[in-house]
Amino acid sequence: MFGGQRTPVSRNLIRTGINEVMERTGLTDSAGQPLDFAPHDFRRIFITDAIRSGLPHHIAQILAGHSDINTTMGYNAIYPTDAIEAHRAFIARRRSLRPSEEYRTPTNEEWDAFLAHFEKRKVSLGTCGRAFGTSCIHEHACIRCSLLRPDPFQRDRLIEIRDNLIDRIAEAQREGWLGEVEGLEISQADAEDKLAQLDQALKPTVTHLGLPAFRQIAGHSNDLDLPS
Repeated sequence: MFGGQRTPVSRNLIRTGINEVMERTGLTDSAGQPLDFAPHDFRRIFITDAIRSGLPHHIAQILAGHSDINTTMGYNAIYPTDAIEAHRAFIARRRSLRPSEEYRTPTNEEWDAFLAHFEKRKVSLGTCGRAFGTSCIHEHACIRCSLLRPDPFQRDRLIEIRDNLIDRIAEAQREGWLGEVEGLEISQADAEDKLAQLDQALKPTVTHLGLPAFRQIAGHSNDLDLPS
């Protein structure tokens, strides 16, 4: 608070406060001079300590807000040897917490079952994305399942299903079968969603480069002028 208003703390004020604390501690460097810390130094210390404690590098990158992992590793004062060892230690700790039988060599029967899983994922409308060893929670009502990856070649079939659902909804409303209307409307909405997914996937991607302004063209022209 300054003058009754909320204001951001300036970098200079933070730096001054840090140096005052360091002066009171009496800590010095190897040359006997008082230690001088900038606020940014504590960012480097945090990332270095976090990685040495086993935090994965990509998580440290997210915490630091870096778009490039190399920037994070540049902050890490112990890269690369200690960082690699810390990551290996982290993986070893993770493995020690998991059941040892998960790391055994699979039998031929288990391997065959795993390979067969990918064949079983193929359905009439596309590909099922459910995980290995899990059962279908929709009782094979694929049109309602968010894990269905529709096949572009099955678009006409999806349109037939959508149109048939519309006709069935109209029939149910006409006959007074209100108990079926809600379920049919859910299926219709999911069919429309699957068609929208296909249309979005098939839609060509266009990149608009824009037109250069005259000032930009003139600037490039001047850069290419040779001295007389």
